[in-house]
Amino acid sequence: MKKNPFHFLTVMFLGLSILSCNSPKEKPSVIKESWGQTNEGTAVDLYTLTGNTGLEVKITTFGGVITEINTPDKEGVIESVVLGFDSLDPYLEKRSFFGAIIGRYGNRIDKGQFTLNDSTYQLSLNDGPNHLHGGTNGFDQKVWEATPIDAPEGPALKLSYFSKDGEEGYPGNLEVTVTYTLKGDSLIVDYLANTDKATPVNLTNHSFFNLAGEGSILDHELTIDADAYTPVNETLIPTGEIKPVAGTPFDFTEAHLIGARIDQVPGGYDHNYALNKTEKGAMTFASKLKDPESGRTMEIYTEEPGLQFYSGNFLDGSQKSGDWVFEQYNGLCLETQHFPDSPNHENFPSTILNPDETYQTRTIMVFGVEK
Repeated sequence: MKKNPFHFLTVMFLGLSILSCNSPKEKPSVIKESWGQTNEGTAVDLYTLTGNTGLEVKITTFGGVITEINTPDKEGVIESVVLGFDSLDPYLEKRSFFGAIIGRYGNRIDKGQFTLNDSTYQLSLNDGPNHLHGGTNGFDQKVWEATPIDAPEGPALKLSYFSKDGEEGYPGNLEVTVTYTLKGDSLIVDYLANTDKATPVNLTNHSFFNLAGEGSILDHELTIDADAYTPVNETLIPTGEIKPVAGTPFDFTEAHLIGARIDQVPGGYDHNYALNKTEKGAMTFASKLKDPESGRTMEIYTEEPGLQFYSGNFLDGSQKSGDWVFEQYNGLCLETQHFPDSPNHENFPSTILNPDETYQTRTIMVFGVEK
């Protein structure tokens, strides 16, 4: 888990710079506004980051939630391409994970248990018999401390949270920062964490994407650079196998419509992909999403070994934004991550962070248009 803090692929960024939304130049900015308070009375703020190409991202200190990513289609029409709300109340009324920072452990841990250094830990259970996305009161439910940054790469917002020893059952005091930065048409997400006791850490962002702006994502085209995935049992816990995707409906090594084979996957897609990596921790291409109708595209690059593709199976119409009711398959997640339940599978990349190490990983989302 220990990485060079200056690890950076200059060539990759030079390559990304050619992908442009073709928006008029804007003055980069970070604007803060009050956004209400939690049920406990803690003040919540909303920050709007605007890049020099016009890409706009809105982030709230509640859960580090990305509430909007505004980008144009092939006709220049600007819409948000993530599911979210324009006020705090819906986030407080029902936990949805929309756009949130997920931690201390993204995805599931079997029965909420793991053994580390001869001690067995019991985490909170919030997904049937399992622990999911940090537990009952995970990082998505916390109010983060925000610091705007005038970064060389572009406007940025650093969010900080201190997770105490024993929180949701995890060992160790964990200091976490997540920094969102706009660079051209890219949204860069940097995760950083340190601990005083060995603990599992697996941070990610849980945005639900819909490049059409609204409606179904079944007509989106998806590519995932992974020759293998991790099958799951009936409670969505990995079996421990790493199986080839070839010849299965999980094969997105070439672009496929999401809806083309989803009926062959009971319950829909909610699976971890083992990304093709030539070097551990290297920044590499992970996925491309395209909406043929609007022309909007998103490419994901990451230092993480895995990507969770979730097709929005559990969206049930109980939440809405304006007149749009969020139904099944109205949004999808592409969560860069280490594998689910890694503490219980020795053959999976380790998620254990030790006191003498720094957890540091970067994910990049690049937004563009293809006519």
